[in-house]
Amino acid sequence: MGMTSVSNEQPAITRTERGLTIAGTRITIYDVMDHLKAGWTPKLIRHWLPLTEEQLNAALSFIDVNRTEVEAEYQTVLQETQEIREYWEDKNRERLTQIAKLSPKPEQEEIHAKLQAWKAKLGLTP
Repeated sequence: MGMTSVSNEQPAITRTERGLTIAGTRITIYDVMDHLKAGWTPKLIRHWLPLTEEQLNAALSFIDVNRTEVEAEYQTVLQETQEIREYWEDKNRERLTQIAKLSPKPEQEEIHAKLQAWKAKLGLTP
């Protein structure tokens, strides 16, 4: 990975706990790739993310130069994101099932009864 530059300027892309990140921002290379893969123009990406032209160009050239590694990492990130989403969906599903089983609190009983009465009056009950 050609990450060393001859001049002593700060690297435009740094590795943080989020992965490959555009220096001075919380925006990752993977964020940029999401938009590129969705067919967004650089101008649109720049306004949306929001990045300076220099920051976006640095990200694009980094992606270009390190394409193989970046692609591989991007796939890993997508995989992890998917796994995290599925984990929380499962967790929430269990929680929602538990909540659904709970009987309404006394003060809600009254509201619930009124609501049911209204539904019956409006012909909304099965």
